[in-house]
Amino acid sequence: MIAVNSTDGSGSRFDALLLLSFGGPEKPEDVRPFLENVTRGRGVPPERLDAVAEHYLHFGGVSPINALNRDIISRVESELASAGIDLPVHFGNRNWHPMVEDTVARMGADGVRSALVFPTSAWGGYSGCRQYHEDVSRARAAAGDGAPHLLKLRQYYDHPLLIGAFADAVRAAAAQLPAEHRAGARLVFTAHSVPVSADVNAGPPAEGGRLYSRQVAEAARLTARAAGFDDFDLVWQSRSGPPQVPWLEPDICDHLDTLAGDGVRAVIACPVGFVSDHLEVVWDLDTEARDKAAELGIDFVRAATPGTDRRFAELVVALVTEQLTGASAARLGSEPLLGSTLDGESCAVDCCKAVVRPSGRPAHTH
Repeated sequence: MIAVNSTDGSGSRFDALLLLSFGGPEKPEDVRPFLENVTRGRGVPPERLDAVAEHYLHFGGVSPINALNRDIISRVESELASAGIDLPVHFGNRNWHPMVEDTVARMGADGVRSALVFPTSAWGGYSGCRQYHEDVSRARAAAGDGAPHLLKLRQYYDHPLLIGAFADAVRAAAAQLPAEHRAGARLVFTAHSVPVSADVNAGPPAEGGRLYSRQVAEAARLTARAAGFDDFDLVWQSRSGPPQVPWLEPDICDHLDTLAGDGVRAVIACPVGFVSDHLEVVWDLDTEARDKAAELGIDFVRAATPGTDRRFAELVVALVTEQLTGASAARLGSEPLLGSTLDGESCAVDCCKAVVRPSGRPAHTH
């Protein structure tokens, strides 16, 4: 049994684990209030919210993300018990219930004094990491004097368990293609686009910025190698905002046009930037990109995200165990690995500075 007696710098032992996520609506009447939470203070026009709301209403007003996170929590609880780690698991979101402010206040009232925080984002960058630090800080401030200390676990974009799950998903997706097109299928990785200015400011300035896009590229390279592919493309999805503001490109649908022009007949899309099938996956890939591929005569298959894979819960517990025991980080890549700070502190001076996003669809990088 692993004794939960490591400290977080405050002198307190860890009493709990908090899974911190983005949140999503669970019924039609949740959709508009959820989107208003996501875009509060950004000047997004009502008509843009109406357009995004239609994406959610296409699926009955329900985002899959909360249900998927509850499933992850259930598996993590089992893995913790199997590992002999006594940590109750709590659930809090940035934008929809259970709100992280309410969860952290309840944790404090229940006697939790020090907890680890697992974010449902593997990445660096403002949306992928720094914003989770801000969530921690805001939730502790809302809870007041009784707030527990919260230590966010590190980024995990290159963890062997995550890469293994993605690689197996790529192979399984490839097997769904017609046999005659399988050998020539193009492997295309996607991740959530962000403004170029936000990516430039991702990570400590002394390390050159662009931490998010560099980590995504490394995860794609590692996954392709593990899945047995010598070549692949990395593209982006889910951009929003006015066209004059540059975002990471090319977009997946534009890239499908390019591939069709090159004579590609089959595509395996792997959403390497996402840990679960939330709206950006089921709408932007399973709906828009799939329809575009069909229009172009391309066979299109999409690899599963790793959140439902048993290894994802194992990954969470592995990160917890690293923190409790002081073990070296298990990793396959070479890009900087940051993200673990106490009570919402930044990883470094000016690390992943916030960049004002243009009005448009909310950006998130899970």
